[in-house]
Amino acid sequence: MLKITGLDELTNQLDHMARVAEELEGTQTVLMTELLSPEFVSSHTKFVNAEEMFEASGFKIESQDDFAAIPDAEWDEFIRSISSFSDWQSMLSEAGSAWAAKKLGI
Repeated sequence: MLKITGLDELTNQLDHMARVAEELEGTQTVLMTELLSPEFVSSHTKFVNAEEMFEASGFKIESQDDFAAIPDAEWDEFIRSISSFSDWQSMLSEAGSAWAAKKLGI
């Protein structure tokens, strides 16, 4: 949340946001646990973090290959059952927006 008390502070905050926006431009590599932060997961599901959510899925997820082997339709159904998202892509998209907003300080 932006809290600005003077014109100099506004200018500094806008400059900071512009620098961060430039850094975020293009493709970003973000760890799943950073994207699905405890704040995001706990506000959109009944779980406190991504690890707990993955464990509750009933799928063996110990590696990226394990995760990739889960049928998309089954994973989407799990996401629908534990959140208000219609599918995994919707959840990731919202998580990405939240991550970028946090980086920008908004």
